[in-house]
Amino acid sequence: MTFEQLKTFLSVARMGGVRRAAEQLNVSQPAVSTRISGLETYLGTELFSRVSTGVVLTRQGVLLRNHAEQIMEIMERIKGEVMADDSVSSLLRLGVAETVAQTWLPDFIRELHSRFPRLKIEVSVDISVNLREMLLDRSLDLTMLMGPVSEYSVDNLDLPPFELSWYRPIDLRDPDLSTTPVITYNRNSRPHRELTQELRDRYGSSAQIFPTNSLSTGFEMVASGIGVGILPRVLGRRLVEEKRITTFDPGWQATPLRFTATFIGEPRNELIERAARIAQDVARDFGEAG
Repeated sequence: MTFEQLKTFLSVARMGGVRRAAEQLNVSQPAVSTRISGLETYLGTELFSRVSTGVVLTRQGVLLRNHAEQIMEIMERIKGEVMADDSVSSLLRLGVAETVAQTWLPDFIRELHSRFPRLKIEVSVDISVNLREMLLDRSLDLTMLMGPVSEYSVDNLDLPPFELSWYRPIDLRDPDLSTTPVITYNRNSRPHRELTQELRDRYGSSAQIFPTNSLSTGFEMVASGIGVGILPRVLGRRLVEEKRITTFDPGWQATPLRFTATFIGEPRNELIERAARIAQDVARDFGEAG
């Protein structure tokens, strides 16, 4: 019985099938099947039963899962307390919202690489709703998104919020928000939902919202005169300094964006948890410097 067999067994148990476990472990399906078969041969019992949706644990499989989880927890403690940082050579699949990608993400990756020089990092930039699904599907290890994610197996570390500001084209002196398009976050985001409700409450059904998946595109839309925007203050400073756009006050402000460093906390992974705490420190330093 090997560590890789137990690790693979737990992955199949959690994912409910060989294919999804193979994707999570980044190995082939035959490799997963071979490890499970070898473990069942060694123990002399079946660990899974096939069902229409995949596989489920047998009674003996449930008993093994309890022991395997304890073994994995001990292994994570050993890695955290004994293993040197420059010996860590695993893969970290990182998912970030664009707001983070355009602000302190480079500082975070630089700090990670400094502490774990052999760590391989894959970065995906997407909207928060997609990042949440990829995390729960275990195709991402750590996400920086508009959180928190309310799932029993998920841990959320609070990150400093992003303030939003109102921006208008230089030559649009007094925007009428009942008719002027408002450019903001994508349709499937919390800012879009809150803004839609606020605009309709204040200006009625004539208010228009132009959502975008790209913040940089949103700023360019404002600069080109398409409409006004409610976008992250930290990202708008450069364009204001360049006198391409300017801020204005419509008499009310949107709620700051709340972000979290979110990861699967059960089972515990020492590396991912440490990376999340590094992200928290880097984000805090970035906010204080700004």
